[in-house]
Amino acid sequence: MQNSIKEMMAFNEIFVAEKKYEIYQTSKLPDKKLAVLACMDTRLTELLPAALGLHNGDIKLIKSAGALISHPCGSLMRRLLIAVYIMGVEEIAVIGHHDCGLEGFDPDLILNAMKDRGIPQEKIDQLNNWDVDPRRWLKGFDNVHDSVRQTVVSIREHPLMPKDILVQGLIIDPHTGRLDLVDE
Repeated sequence: MQNSIKEMMAFNEIFVAEKKYEIYQTSKLPDKKLAVLACMDTRLTELLPAALGLHNGDIKLIKSAGALISHPCGSLMRRLLIAVYIMGVEEIAVIGHHDCGLEGFDPDLILNAMKDRGIPQEKIDQLNNWDVDPRRWLKGFDNVHDSVRQTVVSIREHPLMPKDILVQGLIIDPHTGRLDLVDE
């Protein structure tokens, strides 16, 4: 079995000793006053900032599966509100991408995988005690354009989001980095 954490720790020791961190130093506030909610797809880790011309310290980058907000009072919306009220964010970009793993995703796939890994059905059913329907919570989306639009609307219409915050949706091609603005 691979031990990626052990490898990262060994690398980090050298990184710190050689002061390679110095080129990344910046303040905790985003220079561009922008928060980006993007998908957690591994193809976007370096491609997204490069395609947007961003550098360390430019934005607050928030990632989730499919760039979805699954609950209006969940941690993603909380992060966006903190970014606006505490970090000075004035714009929010929701960035989905083509060929997303959540497009057409069937929540039964993950629920069955949980059971295969030893999670009993009664543990899954406990989510209902938190008013969470596991199938709805884990569901993907049918169309990336519609999904980005829906996320943009949920942010814009959130009762705690100031109306002067610009919220726009974009879709990136994970192969070329090409961005398209989702119609407003």
